[in-house]
Amino acid sequence: MAGLEDPRQPQEPTDITYPLPALLFEGVLMFLCRLGARRQVGFLLRNEVAARTFETLFGVAKVAHGDTMNNVLCALRPEAVQEMVCAMTETLIRKKLLNAQRLLGKYYCIAIDGTGTLTYRDRHCPYCLTRTKDGKTTYYHNVLEAKLVTQNGFAFSIMSEFIENTEEGMTKQDCELKAFYRLAPRLKARFQKLPIALLLDGLFAGGPVFGLCRRLGWRFLIGLKDDDLKTVNEEFESLCALEAQNHLVLRTGKDGCVAQQFRWANGISYVDTKKQEHELAVLESKETKPAKNGEEKTTTFRWLSNFSVKTNNAIELANQGGRLRWKVENEGFNIQKNGGYELEHAYTQDETGIKVYYYLLQIACMLAQLIEKGSLLKKAFPNGLGSAKNTALFLLEAWRNRPLHPDDYQAIIRIKIQIRFDTS
Repeated sequence: MAGLEDPRQPQEPTDITYPLPALLFEGVLMFLCRLGARRQVGFLLRNEVAARTFETLFGVAKVAHGDTMNNVLCALRPEAVQEMVCAMTETLIRKKLLNAQRLLGKYYCIAIDGTGTLTYRDRHCPYCLTRTKDGKTTYYHNVLEAKLVTQNGFAFSIMSEFIENTEEGMTKQDCELKAFYRLAPRLKARFQKLPIALLLDGLFAGGPVFGLCRRLGWRFLIGLKDDDLKTVNEEFESLCALEAQNHLVLRTGKDGCVAQQFRWANGISYVDTKKQEHELAVLESKETKPAKNGEEKTTTFRWLSNFSVKTNNAIELANQGGRLRWKVENEGFNIQKNGGYELEHAYTQDETGIKVYYYLLQIACMLAQLIEKGSLLKKAFPNGLGSAKNTALFLLEAWRNRPLHPDDYQAIIRIKIQIRFDTS
């Protein structure tokens, strides 16, 4: 946080009461404690005990008012705060925390999906997207999110691209695909050598995405439905009928009650609307398991890929690759919207500040996951805390009631420790 450029330009150094890292930390803490609104900063983060901790950490006498924090955050460059998110995820990669979670022992799974963030009855800013139904227009903001997802439940933001109109009254609005074409080169430039496997839904099943991934050197697993790319589905069925060896069965669950049937085909040719030819593989998984009513339920998953699917990697590509795409929605958007972070709440009305708060929320989610899955929490609370919301509550109460004195802080940072994470 200390590396960000402070937008304030005081006449004298003493004109700045709160250093920029203190205000950024305060914003992250608001999300970590899941306060749900900026006005709660004044009620819950600003007491005498917290002021002593703030003084230990930042050398200031008290915690800043929420409006003071907001004024500075809204003046930041969103790109600089985005870089904080990128750098934190990069640190986890460099520290080899995620090595064991790589697909086929090599690829980092990056799930990309869009979600709504804010909705308004009246136009909020020139960048608003619009939707009109029954004569009523709704104004809203969306974002395309790239998250590094893992088998053991981590979902870390690695880069974001806001979906927004560049000017009012555009005939063709911005959308997820357009945002993806902006996001992809940014992601490649920032993580040039990172071996990436993109996990995408059927919206991205098309020639432009296939070609872009080929040029960038990325692998992909894209959800394929029966009514998508008709010629590809037909050729897949034909090849599967001829290649009976491309078939596996896996039984899991208690007493093998869950049966997964895999089949695949390589070398499927697809010609897009621009007459560009692409060679693809299709991998299918049919999962049959008992439903609550006692009957068996079968769910079919099918993916397009530029991996060469084989007997020794088909199961891993399906279960530890394609199936992980849902984590961007479950461990990502769902938790951020319904788990106390209040992603859909307007923490500010400033269009720049909206982006800054979004990035701080992503940082808080990353830290919360590391806390919840880390060995230090289990050591301190062997019986757990009951839920992620309880963890946030304990953190808030510690902030309000357990001051951190300078001597204690110095003692803490001198200790060499190793934090291990749940890899199950």
